[in-house]
Amino acid sequence: MKEKTMPPVFVSEDDFLLQNYTYELPQEQIAQYPPDQRGASRLLTMRRSGALGLEHHMFSDLPDCLPEGALLVANNSRVLQARLLGSRSTGGKVEFLLLTPLPLVRADATPVKGREDTWCAEVSGLIRSGGSVREGETLHFGAGISVTILECGTFGHRRVRMCWKGDVAEAFAATGHIPLPPYIKRSDAEEDFSRYQTIYAREEKTGSVAAPTAGLHFTDELRETLRRRGFQWAEVTLYVGYGTFSPVRCEDIRNHQMHREYVELPEETADAIAEAKARHRPVIAVGTTSVRTLEGVAQVCGRAKPFAGWTDIFLYPGRPFRVVDGIITNFHLPESSLLMLVSAFAGRKRILEAYQEAVKEGYRFFSYGDAMLIR
Repeated sequence: MKEKTMPPVFVSEDDFLLQNYTYELPQEQIAQYPPDQRGASRLLTMRRSGALGLEHHMFSDLPDCLPEGALLVANNSRVLQARLLGSRSTGGKVEFLLLTPLPLVRADATPVKGREDTWCAEVSGLIRSGGSVREGETLHFGAGISVTILECGTFGHRRVRMCWKGDVAEAFAATGHIPLPPYIKRSDAEEDFSRYQTIYAREEKTGSVAAPTAGLHFTDELRETLRRRGFQWAEVTLYVGYGTFSPVRCEDIRNHQMHREYVELPEETADAIAEAKARHRPVIAVGTTSVRTLEGVAQVCGRAKPFAGWTDIFLYPGRPFRVVDGIITNFHLPESSLLMLVSAFAGRKRILEAYQEAVKEGYRFFSYGDAMLIR
């Protein structure tokens, strides 16, 4: 049985123009650090339809803001220290950011003959260096990790042969850096190793190059309060790739091609969603990564069912929602696919009006910023 499709919000031709997804944001409102205490962030709530109903809360007030009996679905992926700093044979500095999800790296890994406990796999990544790197060139990083360029793509993307010793996640943990997004204008620090992870990130789900940031606001105390108040909790996995930061470059956004993302929707989560739908309880996605998982699977399968594989779903105004009834999310960059996703859910003009209010009220924006609930 297919999920009931939510009708799309009213759409005009203006909703397809990239230039209409902009807003003014003072630089000082781009959060460079997490709040002093996890969960000490603000929460702007708005209605998906009807009167906008903007209200200002603290994130700890979330249980009072959610629809009764809601099922929350969160992304349990864990951020990998995926940014490597190394050197070229010329002595020049080079950076490598692994983009292939770790489960696929492990699945494709082959042992290197004559080199004990050494493995290689073909992966994709981003490379930045002072000069152009060449196909066939080998780059060396810490913890015995090396990368040989196989094919050069656009915007810094490379197909490479990566070799490492021992467990790949441990190798990256030994030498890698947390890949903070480009709008955070500082190097990663010790606090980022814990604060750029959700409290429910699972070790076996390590492999994202960005955090599912709407989940950063949750604390153990809040999770317990939600449980006591009768809210259900379920999890999916989406290994966040650099595509989440990749700008939309097409004047007509319908021509934009999303990067593929690897997702996992387990049977217990599919069952929880089916039960919630049967009992008319709303499904609230924690973050746009959870939205893309649920709606991506529904696009392929007709409903939220057990699934492991790729999705390249692009949600923009006019695209239907089959599973999600509400979204907990952070504030998103101008002209980003994420801003288009929330606009698809609640309407571009309504979202931009809410953003204007958030700017006026001094909310902090982006990954380490404040949150909003669209219900």
